[in-house]
Amino acid sequence: MATTDDTAIPDVTAAREQDRPQHVRTGRVAVVGSLNMDLVARAPRLPRPGETLAARAFAQVAGGKGGNQAVAAARLGARVAMVGCVGADPNGERLRAGLVAEGIDCAALETAAHAPTGVALIVVDDASQNAIVVVAGSNGEVTPDTVARHEAVLAHADVVVCQLETPADAVRAALAAARRLGRTTILNPAPAAGPLPDDWLPLVDWLVPNELEAAALTGLAVTSPGEALLAADALRAAGANNVLVTLGAQGVCVLSGDEPAAHWPVPPVAAVDTTAAGDTFIGGLAAQLAAGVAPHAAIRFAQRAAALSVTRAGAQPSIPTLAEMRG
Repeated sequence: MATTDDTAIPDVTAAREQDRPQHVRTGRVAVVGSLNMDLVARAPRLPRPGETLAARAFAQVAGGKGGNQAVAAARLGARVAMVGCVGADPNGERLRAGLVAEGIDCAALETAAHAPTGVALIVVDDASQNAIVVVAGSNGEVTPDTVARHEAVLAHADVVVCQLETPADAVRAALAAARRLGRTTILNPAPAAGPLPDDWLPLVDWLVPNELEAAALTGLAVTSPGEALLAADALRAAGANNVLVTLGAQGVCVLSGDEPAAHWPVPPVAAVDTTAAGDTFIGGLAAQLAAGVAPHAAIRFAQRAAALSVTRAGAQPSIPTLAEMRG
């Protein structure tokens, strides 16, 4: 796959190719969500409104939160199935082929007759921060009927993962079906524009927002670990079983089970691009929970995987493998 800055990325192709056929995938994860072709420009800084900036580099890279999380779960040890929709176009063909190359089951990945494959326009600055605009395209064709057609995929999974880049009624249908089937559910509420409907949170075993999403869901300011813990407590009180608020370089705030609320920092790393860090965290968490790993160990693993991902550019190209995590 292409990257946005080849000079900054270690050559891990050989390690990945060796890892994929050999490592034992012990849990099953179904991802219901989005797939986009990412159009990535690297610039000194993010543009202001009305401003034109000269970019240094450009890459076209497989992405979308659903696709990224599916790839992360597969690379980090799970058997993964993807439920979603691409367009009948070259971008859709490329995204499907990329998932298949990762060993992901695409039998439930549908092709839209008229909508083009989704795209994301991404600018990454020299501080490794990004600004993203998403055009849903075929992701908007995922419906409750889509979920119903592929309910057997959810039934076969240990963990079902959803985000908010597909229509809300389809996300709720997936969470409700997974709950009825007794599967563990993870909801990454991204993007979040406001509180979730009242009947959603009881369907969620693991709610994983970042600080902006936690603020949107609760109406509380979330700028520090202390404020993140207050937001997590509010979300738990509203019905979510476990809440993890990710804070980028500040770590993650954890409210899980009967354990006291905690803030877990992460070791500092030399960040290159944060684009898929959250998706790597979700995929790593899902893979570990699906394998039966204890929640606290699963969260620590997901933190380490996300930290490694930010040291490399691109979305899916930055996601580490199980071999790299063990190396």
